[in-house]
Amino acid sequence: MARRILPVLLLICAVASLTAASAQTSKREITLDAKKFAFTPAAIEVFEGDVVQITLVPADIPHSFTIDAYKIAKRAEPGKPVTFEFLCDKPGTFRFYCNLTIDDGCKRMAGELVVRAKK
Repeated sequence: MARRILPVLLLICAVASLTAASAQTSKREITLDAKKFAFTPAAIEVFEGDVVQITLVPADIPHSFTIDAYKIAKRAEPGKPVTFEFLCDKPGTFRFYCNLTIDDGCKRMAGELVVRAKK
């Protein structure tokens, strides 16, 4: 009888663990517009453990979304948005910017990703 109960208990523990893990992680979908020479929104707030899906939509010329701390550098062109996602696994405030040099205004394009610590 004990041999039959043990596999059932292990299964219950595994399901409970997966349910708890998925309850703590949420997915945030953000459309980030890039236009001479600003990002909208300029600030993105999420929680540690969130998966962030960003769709970068340039309106005028090619732009990029770069966050050094997360080793992300994505480029998109007008009419060709780029969608990508990443896990926000470290709390803090991180600058994102356009790393292209097509126009001097690209150097001014910046915003911030604020990752709040888990509670």
